[in-house]
Amino acid sequence: MMQYTQESPQMNMKKIMPYAIIIGALLLLLIFWNRITVTIPAGHGGVLFKLFDGGVQTDRTYNEGFHFIAPWNTMYVYETRQQEIAEEMNVLSSNGLEIKVDFSAWYQPKWDQMGELHAQIGTDYLRRVVLPSLRSAARSVVGRYTPEQIYSTKRDAIQIEIFDETKKLLDQKFVQLNQVLIRSITLPPTIKSAIESKLKQEQEALEYEFKIEKAQQEAERQRIDAEGKARANTILSASITDKILREKGIEATLKLAESPNSKIVVVGNSGDGLPLILGDIK
Repeated sequence: MMQYTQESPQMNMKKIMPYAIIIGALLLLLIFWNRITVTIPAGHGGVLFKLFDGGVQTDRTYNEGFHFIAPWNTMYVYETRQQEIAEEMNVLSSNGLEIKVDFSAWYQPKWDQMGELHAQIGTDYLRRVVLPSLRSAARSVVGRYTPEQIYSTKRDAIQIEIFDETKKLLDQKFVQLNQVLIRSITLPPTIKSAIESKLKQEQEALEYEFKIEKAQQEAERQRIDAEGKARANTILSASITDKILREKGIEATLKLAESPNSKIVVVGNSGDGLPLILGDIK
């Protein structure tokens, strides 16, 4: 006959306890999973805030991918790819006229200084430092030029100067500025018309000056050509003598006499010692 022994409650608890611990750990893991894991997407970087260990970790930026963190810490994720901000604002020229400037900027946080960026400025750094720096530089640069300079010749210079001044400001705020592009500059209609009229008059004056200069050059060319011909004639006249003329005349007469065509050649003195050719006989 088989005998059954009844296990004590203490024995049952010892058997159940490991399973209970495992199940409890799994439940806690599920509950706090979102607190202890972070996935940083492509084109982003992370800055860790340690609640019990000095706050923001400024000496490290976390790469893309999956990370475990303590549940009491927080990971702040920043986009590290180049971003663009477009801005349209009214600024004053050097003579106090209001000009509308439409421009854009390419920027991104500095990777190795992202911890400092988060500690000193925060995730809203676009509104706090990028836009104010761009606006300040644009007002400062445009205010150095007249509307005529802005409209006609200085647009590229203004773009470069806005970039340089904005970059100096953002370098101190842990933000990298890549480019500033001026998309359009709008002047008041009356000022624009006046500038266009003035530029047209200047262009017409330049064309007139060009025509005058061309006419002067042509006159100078003709004068030089005439002087050259006069000098050539003078030299030629000085070199021709009566003896040379007679010799050339005799050479021509001999060539005519040798021609197969019938002709009358009278050789005599015509006053200058040259032969006379009276005509041909058919």
